[in-house]
Amino acid sequence: MRGIPHRLFRALCCLPLLLSGCGPKALPPPTANKPATATRPAEPAAPPLFVDVAAQVGLRYCWVIEGKRPLNILQSIGNGCAFLDYDNDGNLDILLVGPHLALYRGDGKGHFTDVTHATGLDRFQGHFQGCAVGDYDNDGYDDLYISAYRGGILLHNEAGHRFTDVTRSAGIAPQPWGSSCTFADLDGDGKLDLYIGNYVRFGPDTPQLCDIHGFKTSCGPVNYTAERGVLYRNLGFGKFQDVTHAEGLDRVSGKALGAAVAPFEDVQHPALAIADDEVPSDLIRFHGSVGESMGAVSGMAVAGNGKVFGGMGIDWGDYDNDGRLDLVIATYQNQAKGVFHNEGGVFAVQDTARLGMFSSIPYVAFGAKWLDYDNDGWLDLMFANGHVQDNIADVDVFDGPGHGALYRQPILLYHNLEGKRFSDESVHLQGGAERRIVGRGLAIGDFDNDGSMDALVVDGEGSPMLLHNVTPHPGNWALVRLEGRKCNRDGYGALVTVEVGGRRLVRHCHADGSYLSSSDKRVHFGLGSATKIDLLQVQWPDGQVDTARNVPVNRVLTAREGSPPQ
Repeated sequence: MRGIPHRLFRALCCLPLLLSGCGPKALPPPTANKPATATRPAEPAAPPLFVDVAAQVGLRYCWVIEGKRPLNILQSIGNGCAFLDYDNDGNLDILLVGPHLALYRGDGKGHFTDVTHATGLDRFQGHFQGCAVGDYDNDGYDDLYISAYRGGILLHNEAGHRFTDVTRSAGIAPQPWGSSCTFADLDGDGKLDLYIGNYVRFGPDTPQLCDIHGFKTSCGPVNYTAERGVLYRNLGFGKFQDVTHAEGLDRVSGKALGAAVAPFEDVQHPALAIADDEVPSDLIRFHGSVGESMGAVSGMAVAGNGKVFGGMGIDWGDYDNDGRLDLVIATYQNQAKGVFHNEGGVFAVQDTARLGMFSSIPYVAFGAKWLDYDNDGWLDLMFANGHVQDNIADVDVFDGPGHGALYRQPILLYHNLEGKRFSDESVHLQGGAERRIVGRGLAIGDFDNDGSMDALVVDGEGSPMLLHNVTPHPGNWALVRLEGRKCNRDGYGALVTVEVGGRRLVRHCHADGSYLSSSDKRVHFGLGSATKIDLLQVQWPDGQVDTARNVPVNRVLTAREGSPPQ
């Protein structure tokens, strides 16, 4: 394994968490000796799969919630994070979002240097929430949109040297409560558009706390009026136009917390999936400049019992390798996590317990990402969990099935058993990765370029977690870096297919999904025991198809539109 050696990770398992230099601020203690819903064996029977190395690699950051307790809905909503390559050196960097932004430059070997001041990001402050990463002007460098409560900024990347605030000149308006956001080419013109989700109307004139079982605590979304997201069309030359009404996005449910774009039925008709909180979720399919609402008819708007759910993080991925992209939506406690199987234009809701993910039901899931952590060719699943009520240990004492809920909750990891079931492998999160957190943002990426996907997780009242993948004996792999020429430079929306050993795997190029976060845009394939890729095909959003055969494995490949991938 390249990057940080295994012997260091074994040592890290024994280091105290105080090395992070960041702990929760004045948290009220839970009810004495109150047990968590799930327990873990004291001595795992197998080696670790992920360990937390955030403090050791140079991440120094702390999320602190200011103000009185108990927390209100705005205080507890959390923040996001991102893996990106802001300077185009081929190595992933890390962006952390909070009242102040922090950017860490990665060297590709497992070390990070704080470049927040050097890139000018320390000049920006606000009630920042999430982020979107995308090269909106096709100059080869990743730009940023930072969502915010009563704000939001568009930051142009000046050739990897610094970021400039171009929000006003670009025509982007402040948002009432910006949540998850995404860059995607929704009209097929080769330029990335910008969708910004909005949550609820909250302010001094709205409820701050609610009374539950005699305790004052955070109110749920049903107590607030919905805000609706906005869609900005990229006009080129650094200008955007609000086309929310023209595209019908002012008629969606609102209360958006998650947003992700992918080819739904074909590569030239992208679909925007929106996870909404306790109202029907939305799916907008785009035909050029026309948006079509398909939430209800697609089958992803509500749960299998016909009821709405608390939708948070969301992600697309073909978990059963049938060639169609499925959806996962993170949900509230005592709600089945939403796994929606794509059956060709419509979704079938899967039974979470029958899939083997019953252990996820008691938790409040925010971050959600598909990833193939062991490189066997099947997409596994990770959730970042944490309650929204900081005094839930007291409030929940009478709530029956949720009895024992705690504010801080574990990350969950599920291994895909060939698309039929999932096994809970969370016990193998070790070396600090097993600690309970106020889980919010979650991003996936290979920060040391060793072919195994790592994870970055936000602890809403603590330090970031950088979970290095130390899975023993992973399969072979390929990372495909796309470079569009006629289509958008990032290649967002492209479908990448590999054929190996009689198997056909389909993945899509994207950075969005999860919760308030952005992930490695390189397309990752776990290849199992295959020693070569028989066929690698890229289907670009503009219809161009490029193909290569007999491609070597265990390397980062580049696919430039109009040329064979290599």
